Amino acid sequence: MGSAKKPTKGLTFQRKYTRDDINVYDQFEYDYRTSVIRNPSGEVVFEMNNVEVPKQWSQIATDILAQKYFRKAGVPQPDGSLGRETSAKQVAHRMANCWKVWGERYGYFASSTDATVFYEELVYSILNQMCVPNSPQWFNTGLHESYGITGKPQGHYYVDQADGQLKKSTSAYERPQPHACFILSVDDDLVGDGGIMDLWVREARIFKYGSGVGTNYSNLRGEGEKLSGGGTSSGLMSFLKIGDRAAGAIKSGGTTRRAAKMVCLDLDHPEIVQFVNWKVEEEKKVQALIDAGYPSDYEGEAYRTVSGQNSNNSVRIPNSFFEKLEKGEDWELTARTDGRVMKKVPSRELWNSIAYAAWRCADPGTQYNTTINEWHTCPEGGEIRASNPCSEYMFLDNTACNLASANLIKFFNFENNTLDVEGFEYCCRLWTTVLEISVLMAQFPSQEVAQLSYEYRTLGLGYANLGTVLMVSGIPYDSDKARGIAGAVTAIMTGTAYKTSAEMAEVMGAFPRYEENKEHMMRVMRNHRLAAYDADSYEGLSVKPQGLKAQHTPDYLLKAACKAWDAAVEMGEKFGYRNAQATVIAPTGTIGLVMDCDTTGVEPDFALVKFKKLSGGGYMKIVNQSVPVALTNLGYSEKEKDAIIKYAVGAGTFAGAPH
Repeated sequence: MGSAKKPTKGLTFQRKYTRDDINVYDQFEYDYRTSVIRNPSGEVVFEMNNVEVPKQWSQIATDILAQKYFRKAGVPQPDGSLGRETSAKQVAHRMANCWKVWGERYGYFASSTDATVFYEELVYSILNQMCVPNSPQWFNTGLHESYGITGKPQGHYYVDQADGQLKKSTSAYERPQPHACFILSVDDDLVGDGGIMDLWVREARIFKYGSGVGTNYSNLRGEGEKLSGGGTSSGLMSFLKIGDRAAGAIKSGGTTRRAAKMVCLDLDHPEIVQFVNWKVEEEKKVQALIDAGYPSDYEGEAYRTVSGQNSNNSVRIPNSFFEKLEKGEDWELTARTDGRVMKKVPSRELWNSIAYAAWRCADPGTQYNTTINEWHTCPEGGEIRASNPCSEYMFLDNTACNLASANLIKFFNFENNTLDVEGFEYCCRLWTTVLEISVLMAQFPSQEVAQLSYEYRTLGLGYANLGTVLMVSGIPYDSDKARGIAGAVTAIMTGTAYKTSAEMAEVMGAFPRYEENKEHMMRVMRNHRLAAYDADSYEGLSVKPQGLKAQHTPDYLLKAACKAWDAAVEMGEKFGYRNAQATVIAPTGTIGLVMDCDTTGVEPDFALVKFKKLSGGGYMKIVNQSVPVALTNLGYSEKEKDAIIKYAVGAGTFAGAPH
């Protein structure tokens, strides 16, 4: 696509949380802790002494850092030897410094002072648990810049922003793999490039570095369809089982985390019924094995014996299916080779099967294909066909997204139950810049992903701990007011991210595929703005979205949301956008723990009473730490609060609590 626009000026950054006269690392007090991880039998599976973390970090956050995120080899030690990381300061530095170095190298900052402020504010953000990147950044980012670690090349590619040329990586870590979310394509070809067996290789590169991948398998012929060389296909399901085993092997042999995999299938595929019922049938086998005496835990022999346990599954449902469903008509399943109708199934029967399977074993999920593509910013590049494993990232095949999540409770004012909008917007701008620089410095598992990531530059800024903010405010999670707050916070974040993307486009140029998608993207941006104003009509949408309702949304948040989207659209009209997508809301599992979030993503708390791991081992039963504040905001006295909490700790539930 040619070389990037030469920067005309750089981004400026003002200090928000750091100071010129104090070293950012000296703004925190630190503890040295022991991290011990035991399995259910009490056996020690991991132990590390003298782990340095900020004092406010919990033992759980300490354990996540020590076990998951510390680099375990190749780190220079004070005595000149090589060893492992031992301090949160080391990790914060290597990531923030890496982003700063790459940003300076390619002209993202107006001055060296701006680069320094950028670096120090990021260090503060990480150490204060305000916002952190996705797990692959913790695993990979900065290992070369800080420690000189290179490693053998693993078959990755990148596009050099200096000349726009696709190149093959010469080492494992000079360019990290910071992206958590990938969407790969698969062709109906057994051993060719881009085919079925090649997909397992591309997936392995992704899993090895702690990332996840999703693929739509609808191109693969159904069982019984003719092959070009004669004979018939063994069918989609046979290959899905191979891929499931491959992912399982990497899960058990990896050093970072289990493989994360999404399997998507269009609803008109000939094997859709078998796909929908896949895990239902496998669960029956598991139950039989458990009844026969095999262990029932997820890592036990019963689950290891059956298939389908290493992926999330989703079905892609178009609006045309619901039209058939309303009329009680049959749904047609079509051949992959010639489009002929191979079978008809009652739409109601198929819909009931999907609902039952989701109830029985939590799969398949449903992805509403028509709605998704009506909000697609870049349809000239093709249709959105799949998502990453947790479905927060939906975009073109052979693209990737790197994530970061802000901890909303860090922006919450406990005295007046409001959110610090200015601080949150500052955080969103800072981390949108981080994610853009991460695209610049990244390497990718295939030529196609490298090329399209350069051309579209998709990002995934999100947030966590919404449930905690609502809880401490005394607002029911399932209420109109909660939805108003959630919608406004999301609108502020997304509007600010796209405004920042437009700001970067002014400096670095819009993403290379922007011009051909300009009309589509601006339509989507205008629809977002219309939703902030709760408009009556939208552009090109079949289903009207739920806009921000003034009667349910705090006025200061509503005004900030509208202002953010006014700016995002206005600046986009002038400069375009640097990124085809800017935000997602991820589950924030592991990084939620390292930020000490009581709730993850947009979810409510899964349990108000739970077990907490203690320093040095062991557990204690605790009440969610947001509960006392929530009870205060609900008007309970200190005596009443004490009685309620004591009851909950003893009973393990709030049901039947006094008062």
